Amino acid sequence: MGRRFTRSTTGTRTAVAEPPGPLAHDIDWAGERRTAIGVTCLLYTALLAMDAGFGTLDTTRGALWTGLAALVFVILLPLRVSTGPGVLSARGLLMGNTVRTDSLASIRWSDGVAQRMVLRDTEGNVVEIDPTVLVRNPAMWRRFDEDTRTSIRRGTLLCGATALRRLAARIDRETARTVFKVSGLQ
Repeated sequence: MGRRFTRSTTGTRTAVAEPPGPLAHDIDWAGERRTAIGVTCLLYTALLAMDAGFGTLDTTRGALWTGLAALVFVILLPLRVSTGPGVLSARGLLMGNTVRTDSLASIRWSDGVAQRMVLRDTEGNVVEIDPTVLVRNPAMWRRFDEDTRTSIRRGTLLCGATALRRLAARIDRETARTVFKVSGLQ
C-alpha cells in the first residue's frame, strides 16, 4: 500500500494519516451478502408470482411481500467484521459496534442455535460475533489472538480464558483438517 495524498484547499498535496496497522476483513462476507440478496430476491419473486398466478395480487399484498422480503434480507445479511491493531469492529445494516481487543474485560460464549461470542472491553463496549468468522479468517484470528494475549498480560481479561481455549482448539482442528485435506492424507 502506498501513501495516499489529498489536495488541501490551497492546492498543495498533504499526506492522509494511514491506520496504525493492517486491517483484516472477513473474506467470505461478500459471498454471504450475495447469498442474502439472492435468497431475498428469489423469495420475493416467488411470492409475487404465486400471488399473481392466483389472481390475488394487489397493492396491499405487493407491499406486504416487499416488507417481508426486506425483513428476510435484514435477518440474513451478516455482520461485516474487521480487526485492526487493538480493535474489532462489527457493522450491520444500520449500526456498528467496536471493542478494544487489547483491553478486553470478558469473553462469553453463547451457545444455542447460532453460536456467538460476546466481547466486552474495559470501557463497556460490547460486540457480539459469530466465532466462525475468526475460524475461517486466519489473519483476523492472528490479530485477535495477539490482542487478547495483551489483555491477559495487562490483567484486564478476567473472564473468558475458557472461551478462548475452546476457540483456539476449534481453529487448530480446522487448520489440521485443511492441511490433511490439501496434502491428500485425509
